[in-house]
Amino acid sequence: MTTPRLRKFWTLLILLGGMVGSMLAAGQWAWQRSLHDENSSVQSQLALYGQALAQRIDRYRTLPEVLALDAQLRDALSRPLSTTDVEQLNHKLEQANGASQSSTLTLLNRDGLALAASNWRTATSNVGVDYSFRPYVQQALAQGRGSFYGIGVTTGEPGYFLSQAIRDNSGHTLGLVVIKIALQELEREWLQTTDIVLASDAHGVVFLASQDVWRYRLLEPLDDEDRRELNATRQYAEQPLRPLEYRVVETMDHGGRLVSVQAPALAGRVLWQTQQLPGTPWQLHLLHETHNSFADSRWAAAAGAGGWLALGLLVLFVRQRQRLSSLRQRSRQELETVLHQHAQELRTAQDGIVQAAQQAAQQTDTGLSRSLEHLPQGVVIIDADLNLVAWNSRYVQLFRFPGDLMRVGQPIANLLRHNARRGLLGPGPVDEAIARRLAHLRSGTPHLHESAKDDGTVLEIRGNPLPEGGFVTSYADITSYKNAARELRSLADALEQRVADRTRDLDAARREAEQANRYKTRFVAAAVHDLLQPLNAARMFTSLLRGHLQGEAERHAVDSIDGALASQDAILNSLLDIARMESGQLDVRVRDVALGPLLQVLGHNFGVLAESQGLALRCVPTTAVVRTDENLLRRILQNFVSNAIRYSRHGRIVVGCRREGDHHVRIEVHDQGPGIPEALQREIFEEFRRLDEGQGGDRGAGLGLAIVERLGRLLGHPIGLRSQLGRGSVFSVRVPLGDPAAVQPIGPATTLPEQGDDAPLHGSSAWVIEDDGPTCAATRALLERWGCQVPLAAGAPEALAQAQPGQAPQLVLLDVHLGPGHHGPDVYATLCQRWGQTPAVILVTAERDATLRRQAAERGWGFLAKPVRAPALRALMSQTLLRLRQGSSP
Repeated sequence: MTTPRLRKFWTLLILLGGMVGSMLAAGQWAWQRSLHDENSSVQSQLALYGQALAQRIDRYRTLPEVLALDAQLRDALSRPLSTTDVEQLNHKLEQANGASQSSTLTLLNRDGLALAASNWRTATSNVGVDYSFRPYVQQALAQGRGSFYGIGVTTGEPGYFLSQAIRDNSGHTLGLVVIKIALQELEREWLQTTDIVLASDAHGVVFLASQDVWRYRLLEPLDDEDRRELNATRQYAEQPLRPLEYRVVETMDHGGRLVSVQAPALAGRVLWQTQQLPGTPWQLHLLHETHNSFADSRWAAAAGAGGWLALGLLVLFVRQRQRLSSLRQRSRQELETVLHQHAQELRTAQDGIVQAAQQAAQQTDTGLSRSLEHLPQGVVIIDADLNLVAWNSRYVQLFRFPGDLMRVGQPIANLLRHNARRGLLGPGPVDEAIARRLAHLRSGTPHLHESAKDDGTVLEIRGNPLPEGGFVTSYADITSYKNAARELRSLADALEQRVADRTRDLDAARREAEQANRYKTRFVAAAVHDLLQPLNAARMFTSLLRGHLQGEAERHAVDSIDGALASQDAILNSLLDIARMESGQLDVRVRDVALGPLLQVLGHNFGVLAESQGLALRCVPTTAVVRTDENLLRRILQNFVSNAIRYSRHGRIVVGCRREGDHHVRIEVHDQGPGIPEALQREIFEEFRRLDEGQGGDRGAGLGLAIVERLGRLLGHPIGLRSQLGRGSVFSVRVPLGDPAAVQPIGPATTLPEQGDDAPLHGSSAWVIEDDGPTCAATRALLERWGCQVPLAAGAPEALAQAQPGQAPQLVLLDVHLGPGHHGPDVYATLCQRWGQTPAVILVTAERDATLRRQAAERGWGFLAKPVRAPALRALMSQTLLRLRQGSSP
């Protein structure tokens, strides 16, 4: 195997081996850590179960003690009893048992014979049965009290027996009273958890279990003495005691064990925790599944493998960078060496040319020097008198000199004049061009320049003086180099032009898309505004109609119509919000906001709705302060909660916060709905995407989560979703923490009049200025029904025509868009000038611009968005009129 292949093999082997090792180490670490956490949780849960069992027993422990002091029972044990006496005792025990809700109360004499019992009416009555073999009888007679768990001899029902001795005044035992406590209700409570809860006695027999298959199982084999004792006391009657077969895989700290159970069969390994029940020989056991720990181990193994791969790739990347840097350094050194060699060769060639020129200058033959013939350049040598001394054939080829012109001693001026006649010296006077070149040669100054011939040939001309006088000039043909450079420049120019054209086309397409988006936004806003006008009138008429109907069926029909209109209103408002977000017109006001009051209001607003659906909504209190837009964050959370109520059929909904590091908090909404398939968890954030499990067919319009996703992007708050089919979903939004000191204090809430109280409206006057006729008619009828006088309900021209000095109403309901040429606030200013008064204003408009709402608040005006709900209009009008009356009172 060659060295590169061997290196690749070892690299791959290290990567794979390290990845496997990292997976094992990370998985084992996560497994142990998760098991430790779950073991602690199981311990706490087991302690709660033990506390519940002890409290249930302690609840009845004092009853036998109290009954042992009863004079009637002591008297009954002191003498023979008649039938009447037994009947009275049975009634007394029955009454006491009914008050305590225990299973059975029994009165026994010193021989263990039951004299009376609370179950005397049943076929399995305890009366007359001998219980002397029971341990609780023997313990009470010997020690004054006793306890025992077993299956009833007569009833066949299991229970826990508590006995108390009854003594006379001298301390002699007369008999005992026994209470039997049924613990089946406790087992039913244990069914609410997915864990397996067991209770075992001193013999290791499981007598309480959350599942029937675990009851009457043996944790350890019984010896002969234990079997004789169980048979003598008939503790478990004829129940077969089967072994509980398990194998301990690992023993953990704090008494926890990891076991594999074969009978009853359990899939996988479970965490088994045992705890002693104080005051009893019993033990409580809890078997907890380790699926979560296994899942944590798998995720940790995957993370470990990913971390090792990332580290390995980083090391390979660094090594590659080092190798490339080394190669570049070596290439640079090699290039410098080549350049140095090339420069040396050029200097050597130049020296060779000069040396050859010196040698050629000493020749007296035809001028063609053999020492110059090997050179690729055309070379000519002249002496100090500017006469030809030597040249090579390449020089003659380049300028195509005639043979009779090329001879030793020929003045160079004749060659220049020959070239001038052929146009090779450029435009201008010939004598001046020749004189300029001869003067340059006489000066002996080195020169280097390029010259282009008519046939397209480009020559690089390099001249150097000779040490003993004279001049040598070389002519190199660089036409191919120039052509390549010209083609490269042309290609670069073409590419730049193509880039410029493509950029111009993209800019034009972007401008067209932005213009189309602006047009779409304006169209949607205008369409929604026009659609909200008749919808507002319809809701007004619906509110008016509800007050004229008496029958329940008619009222239900009106409520259904109003609900349909409300749904249509929600869809239109959602479309308008999406259009405003896409056009960047949604006003965002980020500040420090206290989360506690916001969640409290959220729970109050949605609590009644959740309760009507059979759900429990709980908002966990918090003191966190976040930096956000309060209104937009409220929109996000309202959407989460409304979806949770819509898609949950039972259970509860919890809204709470979790810290994420030191700078963020995640607000979560947990529900117990049907869950969302993983394939749909991205699609539900698209427009008009919705699930099919809504309450009573209420599935929404499919726009809420699309708005939530856009609001999250607008605020920079990531939206999250976790869901499991059949177990519920968790929607969340991640918000940065704010400064508690910068939170604006919340002023006292304004007291609104009761919904049914129209006292502030009676006798008041109001103008309705609206350009939509049906809305005017509906609003006027509604206000008059509330006892309000409406002198005018019309558009802007009618209002301006009817306005008279000193006749202003108390309140003006004003629309913003009142037709061409009329803007609501401007019309109001003109009316105030004519009235000489400034009545209160409530803007009633389909325009939901935040700037308009803020301007209304700054002027002290009320604001209602169409379509208007009648209760909201009545409440705002009443509040405004009350404020006016309070301001005018001395």
